[in-house]
Amino acid sequence: MATTDVTSQDAARSGDSQPGDLEHFSYDDTIVRMFATATVVWGLVATLVGLIVATFLVLPWLTNGLPWISFGRLRPLHTNAAIFAFAGNGIFAAVYYSTQRLCKARMWSDVLSRLHFWGWQAIIVAAAITLPMGITQSREYAELEWPIDIAIAVVWLLIFGGNFLMTLINRRERHMYVALWFYIATIVTVALLHVFNNLVIPSGLFHGYSVYAGVQDAFMQWWYGHNAVAFFLTTPFLGLMYYFLPKAAERPVFSYKLSIIHFWSLVFIYIWAGPHHLHYTALPEWASTLGMLFSLMLWMPSWGGMINGLLTLRGAWHKVAADPVLKFFVVGITFYGMATFEGPMLSIKAINALSHYTDWTIAHVHAGALGWNGFMIFGMMYWLMPRLYQTKIWSPKLVSLHFWTGTVGILLYIVPIYAAGLMQGLMWRAMDDTGHLVYPDFVETIQSIVPLWWLRVAGGTIYFSGVVMLAINALMTWANRPKTYEVPVYSAPRLSKEYHDEPLPPSVLQDAPVLELGKKLDVFSQMDWHRRWERLPVKFTVLTTLAVVIATLFEVIPTFLIRSNVPTIATVTPYTPLELAGRHIYVSEGCYNCHSQMIRPMVAETKRYGEYSKPGEFIYDRPFQWGSRRIGPDLQREGGKQSSFWHWTHFEDPELVSPGSVMPSYRHLIEEDLKFEAIQPLVETVHYLGAPYSEEDLTDTANVARRQAEVVAADIVRQGGPAGKQNKQVIALIAYLQRMGTDLFKTPEPEAESEEAAEGETDADVEVAVEAETETAEATDASETAE
Repeated sequence: MATTDVTSQDAARSGDSQPGDLEHFSYDDTIVRMFATATVVWGLVATLVGLIVATFLVLPWLTNGLPWISFGRLRPLHTNAAIFAFAGNGIFAAVYYSTQRLCKARMWSDVLSRLHFWGWQAIIVAAAITLPMGITQSREYAELEWPIDIAIAVVWLLIFGGNFLMTLINRRERHMYVALWFYIATIVTVALLHVFNNLVIPSGLFHGYSVYAGVQDAFMQWWYGHNAVAFFLTTPFLGLMYYFLPKAAERPVFSYKLSIIHFWSLVFIYIWAGPHHLHYTALPEWASTLGMLFSLMLWMPSWGGMINGLLTLRGAWHKVAADPVLKFFVVGITFYGMATFEGPMLSIKAINALSHYTDWTIAHVHAGALGWNGFMIFGMMYWLMPRLYQTKIWSPKLVSLHFWTGTVGILLYIVPIYAAGLMQGLMWRAMDDTGHLVYPDFVETIQSIVPLWWLRVAGGTIYFSGVVMLAINALMTWANRPKTYEVPVYSAPRLSKEYHDEPLPPSVLQDAPVLELGKKLDVFSQMDWHRRWERLPVKFTVLTTLAVVIATLFEVIPTFLIRSNVPTIATVTPYTPLELAGRHIYVSEGCYNCHSQMIRPMVAETKRYGEYSKPGEFIYDRPFQWGSRRIGPDLQREGGKQSSFWHWTHFEDPELVSPGSVMPSYRHLIEEDLKFEAIQPLVETVHYLGAPYSEEDLTDTANVARRQAEVVAADIVRQGGPAGKQNKQVIALIAYLQRMGTDLFKTPEPEAESEEAAEGETDADVEVAVEAETETAEATDASETAE
């Protein structure tokens, strides 16, 4: 047992008035080893599933019609495994290792630490089971249904957050180091995002409807979605960087002041930027413009962090050439800089008009995930392994090989996908001299990029092989561990309850002929006031939460309170029971992963798909289905475009009606019966949330749905299809598709004869307004589309 005493000088620096009153403690590295092992295991799973999904995209027939392995169901499994399993466990390993050492204290509760570990692994397993089964909310990065969401809130906020905060309160180091600031921001903001984005009314044990609908649902989802990237894939990794990079380089952080500016500006600005994901959609223009402006401002604090990280290596660059751990960190931070430059650039409306819904976004996301998140975790793991397992790393050469393999894999992955995204955007908007689309057939644009998708598979394979190298090295290093781990015992003085801050230093302009305000600003710019906050974890947490909440309220309140943001349309009515069941199937199959339901007001899009989308069309859409990627065409105006039998054939074998399609077969929808009795809870829940339904719809739901199913089935028979299929799931899905986007063009029935004149006048006004909006949008976007 090794014993290490903190010197009186160290104690004095930590602010203790009684340096002789020592306490003895040891660190809980067992929990770090557990999370580190989980990181490696889930890293293998996440990258393997991603490789499988990429392969299914170019060879859709490999799924053989099996619903559990279709692209729509596996893609969210891949994203959840990469974000919450691989990156999540890596974050926890970093937090548990660094927090104890930065606080000179063991985690407050070993029991809570174990509950956190096993609870989080149980959540991941639940996701791995439910998502392939089609149990999903279809909200990006928030697909899991309400029982699992409750478990996430409990494990994250109460167990993990409570243990972390109590450790800060019981620490033996007076001031909190910068890494802890980022951990605090991560914990409180992710909890806030998760809870408010996942407010639902349950309609069953594994299904619920969001309390938000349409435009508001989209706004809340991308408030969450963008900031899940910010506060789950950025801030904790910055904390990781601020701790592990100086440790590996044996150099202090370049600038304390820059870290303060970096932290507070990032926390306050990041939360505003979500609406830039919804440019040219039915979201109010002011909201997306605000999101763009704050996204552009976000570039500065993001690069402040990158600069602070890279300049920490001043005087230690010679170590980078020899140390693969530092190589991982340097490349990871470089990818962070690239991603945080590209993100604000993509938020600019003119660029977003080209990039949105294309593979450009996929390349951007993976550059950050594989380069920034992946490489930072790999570097941390290789630095931790000898210390956790108390033995030399099994193969330093394999570490170096992993670095070069991973780097080549990333480049081979993202470069073709960037090219694919540019090709898609340019082909979709290409028009000839006569004003017609050059590529009117959507499948043609997909087939042109399939060779680039194959390169992505090759790059993913190489990157995955690097993760395998990590797993082998970790396993063999663990196998060489000592029989019994040494548990060092440390000593440090208990923090005194009373502490007096040193007075702020005087201004260097004290004797200069300047205004008093200038002197105060000089004192403020020295940032010694921030040292006072760093000794108050509860106050620091409250201030961080306030920064996030205030920025959020400025966006959310107008969107939810100003009625004109979502104007109603008289002809838009709730989905019938059968259509609602069909929409539930659409959501379960993950169709939003390939299809959007949002026609933007651009000439090329209205020519390809039809009338652009209006906010009032989505008031009954829970959840919204605007999508973020188009592997297939937009479906907002799909209703009535094709016959019901065409849709039947399309689900049975897409190649028969759409040669070259990458959509897999959905034969199971044709073979499996629809549970009509299960529709009533869906209708009742949507009615509870405000959708007007008749008494018959609510009390005799199954029979109402059966009657519409018989009509759809009869249409299929008349068009040459098979008979006796009215009880199949595909009938409900076809009913939903044939309804999609048709309400806008219906003529409302007058409620009473006395109101006919007024109603007619209103309809005429609406029709003129719609035509005027269309002409305005076409005129506005004509020049952009031509370019």
